[in-house]
Amino acid sequence: MSHDSDAFHSHASTSPRPWILAEASYGQVRQLDYQVAVLPMGATEPHNLHLPYGTDTFEATGLAERICAEAWNLGAKVVMLPTIPYGTETNMQEFPLAMNLSPTTLFAVLTDLVATIEKSGIRKLLIFNSHGGNDFKPFLREICHKTEVKLFLCDWFRMVGDRQMELFQHREDHAGEMETSLIMHLAPELVHYHSDGTLQADAGAVKPLRFEALQKGWVSITRPWHLLTTNSGSGNPHSATPEKGHQVANLVAERLVPFLVQLAAAPVDATFPFAE
Repeated sequence: MSHDSDAFHSHASTSPRPWILAEASYGQVRQLDYQVAVLPMGATEPHNLHLPYGTDTFEATGLAERICAEAWNLGAKVVMLPTIPYGTETNMQEFPLAMNLSPTTLFAVLTDLVATIEKSGIRKLLIFNSHGGNDFKPFLREICHKTEVKLFLCDWFRMVGDRQMELFQHREDHAGEMETSLIMHLAPELVHYHSDGTLQADAGAVKPLRFEALQKGWVSITRPWHLLTTNSGSGNPHSATPEKGHQVANLVAERLVPFLVQLAAAPVDATFPFAE
């Protein structure tokens, strides 16, 4: 399986790609029997001083384009829906233009989109999430008995967690080494540097929590980001490289392309998605 990222850059192709709904014509869509829809979920929020507000959206779009293209080339009839560029930002509201959709609003939008997918005859949907503030598991629990569409959820940044310390020097939380590397790979023109070539970023330090139960994870909160961070970044980005971003994209493709191929081929029967 080829993992040449240049072939899947979001601006690399000038010809229509029928697996990307935004580029497909009605003439194509009405003749194609799409089996799986992929819905990328992004966000619009600050990412330290060096990454664009659309970081999560660029990640969701670039990675989804790649996995859908590779799955399509292996015979899977997948369709990538347009990326949703807004997410839940309730903990970032002290930062300007962190564009918030509350969870109930976001769930309402998804409910309408699932209904559209169902009416269009597609019975499998992968929500491909790139924003840590989006918690979609409650949505899956709420809608699973209200639709014939079988929903799947991938938070790609959690999916690669088992390899994170192998690939990176610093653990990622927000706008750190992993996200910076990925944007260097997917959209290098949007990364901000000083005149000496260093990143326009602080070290992504965060304030320690006051209580042991919070420090150990026994109790959780929604963190007020303006108190937690200095410039919205959590995680040191200064060891990031485009090559590390390429490795993350490869890992996402290696793990998700076979899943999409298998999912597209699988019949929706009485025991789906369990083995017989």
